Amino acid sequence: MLNRYWDRLTEERPEFQFHLVEGGEPVARGRCLPVRWDGTLDDLPAGIDGAIERGFEEVGANVLCALLVAVPGAAQGRGISRVALEAMVDLARQHRLEALIAPVRPSWKERYPLAPIERYAAWRRPDGLPFDPWLRVHERLGAKILRPEPESLRITGTVAEWESWIGLPLPESGDYVFPHGLAPLHVELDQDAAHYWEPNVWMRHDVS
Repeated sequence: MLNRYWDRLTEERPEFQFHLVEGGEPVARGRCLPVRWDGTLDDLPAGIDGAIERGFEEVGANVLCALLVAVPGAAQGRGISRVALEAMVDLARQHRLEALIAPVRPSWKERYPLAPIERYAAWRRPDGLPFDPWLRVHERLGAKILRPEPESLRITGTVAEWESWIGLPLPESGDYVFPHGLAPLHVELDQDAAHYWEPNVWMRHDVS
């Protein structure tokens, strides 16, 4: 789904794509897209895949959907991701959209790939804030968790492709934990295919 629509973001919705620049160098990249959402849990898009398809194929967009905040390694740990998130909230406000919604990719979920996203999203620290740092950044900016999304982003490929992507041999059919994966990879040798569903957590920022 992303392969079908991703390049159209900058071509057809450039006003919702941005870079944060410091000293002439980009320190963050943001990608977002207006989508239609009636405000109910049942009407949330089917994760990132569903959001980007809805943004291009349906009319009546009333909220902004965050798709990506990327910060280069050298710039990480300085709170830049929070600034990029604030920029998205401001974009939604400037364009008179009702809210910013985000299918959030929890940054520590890769440490717990076997934990269902429904349980992981509910983990809290003793101070009551989310266990996950990226969920915590959103909540500190006033966002509320709407619901977990177990099947947000689908990535498929041949067995050889996946072996090259993750740097691991996949000798038999079954489920595998792999570096940086948020959930297991399912391999089917007889079909020469491997499938991965990345989980996310839907959150909502008020922009009023």
